[in-house]
Amino acid sequence: MSILAAALFALFAGLTACGLIYTLAAAYLTPRMIRAGPPGEGPFPSISLLKPLHGAPPGLDAALESFCRQDYPGPVQIVFGVHRDDDPAVAAVERLRAARPDLDIALVVDGARHGTNAKVSNLINIARAATHELWVISDADIAVPKDYLRRLVDALAEPRAGAASCLYVGRVPSGGARAALWPTLAAMGIDYSFLPSVAVGRALGLAEPCFGSTIALSREVLARIGGFEAIADHLADDYEIGRRVRALGLRLVVPHMVVDHLCAETDLGDLVSHELRWARTIRQIDPGGHAGSLVTHVVPLSLITASLGLVALHAAPLRGWALWPCGAIIGSIGARVGLKLRIDAATTGRAGPLRLLLLRDLLSFGVFLGSFAINTVGWQGQRFRIDPDGVLHES
Repeated sequence: MSILAAALFALFAGLTACGLIYTLAAAYLTPRMIRAGPPGEGPFPSISLLKPLHGAPPGLDAALESFCRQDYPGPVQIVFGVHRDDDPAVAAVERLRAARPDLDIALVVDGARHGTNAKVSNLINIARAATHELWVISDADIAVPKDYLRRLVDALAEPRAGAASCLYVGRVPSGGARAALWPTLAAMGIDYSFLPSVAVGRALGLAEPCFGSTIALSREVLARIGGFEAIADHLADDYEIGRRVRALGLRLVVPHMVVDHLCAETDLGDLVSHELRWARTIRQIDPGGHAGSLVTHVVPLSLITASLGLVALHAAPLRGWALWPCGAIIGSIGARVGLKLRIDAATTGRAGPLRLLLLRDLLSFGVFLGSFAINTVGWQGQRFRIDPDGVLHES
């Protein structure tokens, strides 16, 4: 038993060491991915903003208003879409139209379904109302800075750019239950786990991300990849758009900017369901990378290492390593705290308090493990199973 424990101890000690290196690298790289200089001075092509909506989560009005406060000289059309005329999002759009009669705002209500992905069906319906050649697609729960459109246009002006997407941070909506545990934990998961993993992946050339937070591309490029119709049955519609753009020999560009993802999870079940869907999606599109992300869970790894060490260090060959378990825990917690503080400073915000960081890390590790045990996901009140190509089927 002691030999097996010693072997496991050595394995997890190595994983913990890799996790420490990853965390320190993330603390260095993540702020560098966010810092930005001033946006460009033109040209300013006309833009159609496509916003598929479903329901009215906390903060929706403020999120939609942020798209109306753009410092952008060119023509901008905003096209909102819902499947049903009794969707609560309709009232939010009507309030916005009443408050901003100077803007070109359209609302499309169309229940037509074109595949199992309801969001993509919504996009197919509302795209018919888009009048301009440059399209910016953004999820409903996203709020943006005033220079958002300027920076996207700058990114698309780069050589061989086919599409642009944005990094995002988690935020609890203002005016809601700001101290609520579940949305705070959701925001912390985005800021202190998801964001640094993307930063490291981009720095190592392992990722060209395309996120639903923002996808900007021309009508012509979208047509070349088959339009929205080609991805109407895919779970990871944003990833699929990015993959198809890259297949054209074009680049995915990520400007030095973050947008806000508004977190409105109401309970533990809601939080875990959302995060399992995201984790299962990542496992589907990049199984090797998802498995390798084990090293990003440095605090749980150090706790496992220390537990194994209580048994393994009784084996004579390992007695000289008696201080390693305690050092691993202290080092991993210190590295995670440092990463949190670096990200908070770079994003000029704070997703959640330091006292919740350990809970957040343990929850993330549980979601990671759970992602290997499920093959169905819950989304908008329905359950779907996923085939090996990432296509959704109603379960």
